[in-house]
Amino acid sequence: MHKEHVYIGIGSNLGDSESQANNAFEAIDNLEDTRVLKKSSLYASKPMGPQDQPDYINAVCLIETTLKPHSLLKQLQRIELECGRERKGDRWGPRTLDLDILLYGSQQIDTADLIIPHYGMAEREFVMVPLFEIAPTMVMKDGKPIANWVANCSLDGLRRLRTSN
Repeated sequence: MHKEHVYIGIGSNLGDSESQANNAFEAIDNLEDTRVLKKSSLYASKPMGPQDQPDYINAVCLIETTLKPHSLLKQLQRIELECGRERKGDRWGPRTLDLDILLYGSQQIDTADLIIPHYGMAEREFVMVPLFEIAPTMVMKDGKPIANWVANCSLDGLRRLRTSN
C-alpha cells in the first residue's frame, strides 16, 4: 500500500497538557499502518480565542501512514475523545486535546469536515515554528520556503519548553 507523509498539529490546554501531547504522539504511532517519524519540541503559546483560559501546549509530528485522509481524521477524533475531548461547538475554547491534519502529502482537500492544507496554519506561530523545527527545508504551496513564513510569524507569547520524548 502507498504510504503518505502527513503532518499533524497537536494542542492541549486542559489537564496535564504536556502529558496529553506526549500521549498523543504515542497514540498516533499506535494507529494501524502508521508510524511517527519525527516529533517537534513542545511549545507553550497563548490561546487564540478568549484569553480567560490556560496557555496551550503545542507540537507537530510527521507520520507515515496508509490511512486515507478521512479515515485518518476519524482515528484522530477517536484519540481526542479517548483523551476527554468534548466537542461543544466552542471553536476557540479550551480542550484536553486537539489533533489537526496540517498537510497530507501534496493533496489539497476541501470538504465540509476536512480542509488540507489546514486553513490559517501559516498565521499560527504555534504551528509554523514546530513544523519548521522538523521540516526546515519545506517549501509551502506558494513556493516560498517555510523559513520565510516563520520569519514573518509573530513569536509573541510562544516559548519552547523542551524536546518531546
